Amino acid sequence: MGSAARRHLYRVLLASCVALLAIFTLPDPWGGLATPGYLVLGAVMVRTLGGDDGPNPRSALNRKLYRALGVASLAVGALWLLTPLELRDTGLPVAVIWSLFTVWSALRLIRQLSEERRVDEAVLTGALAGYLMLGLSGGLLSAAVETVAPGSFSGVEFTVPGQDDLVGVWRLNFVRLNYFAFVSLTTTGYGDILPVTPAAQMVSIALAVAGNSYLAIVMGLLIGRFSNRSDGDDETGGA
Repeated sequence: MGSAARRHLYRVLLASCVALLAIFTLPDPWGGLATPGYLVLGAVMVRTLGGDDGPNPRSALNRKLYRALGVASLAVGALWLLTPLELRDTGLPVAVIWSLFTVWSALRLIRQLSEERRVDEAVLTGALAGYLMLGLSGGLLSAAVETVAPGSFSGVEFTVPGQDDLVGVWRLNFVRLNYFAFVSLTTTGYGDILPVTPAAQMVSIALAVAGNSYLAIVMGLLIGRFSNRSDGDDETGGA
């Protein structure tokens, strides 16, 4: 994939993340559109991060495996969203497969950013898109855990007044769990939503570690690019 095309895809990924966050701010019933919007984000992740890695056969195999994992994530996500809340076990494959897909996506994005020769608006866009992608995926993971084991998070209630558990997952609004995911990702810790069960607590820890690790790695890459550029300029000036 060419550098220009890859830089355009950074913008597409960021726009998809921002659009999904914006939908969460809409009042009901429009805010519920953010739930199936996860599938759109997943498709964008496959498109933007599943591009050509070069002629190396191993790279081609990794690309195919990544795309296959992305398709599997979309499949289990769609199944989960289309089932009623009483079929809670459908959230288990979402939690597992989507977590693997997100981690691999972040690693591929970091590798792509490391191949950029200079830091500019497009590279910063890609770095920000990766951070938002982690937060939104963390919200989806938290929602899957909550649907499998209701009460995993305090201060979160999915039951719609006047309806029973036959309500479909796609009709739920996961805005509070996305809020919790970003609070955990940034290690802010307001304390208004608490992980109660061991699974929820592990999700919180994973988000905190992922957020700090991503920032450390990306900041290291960006600073390294600036340092290399400065050294190059100094050598040119000295010559």
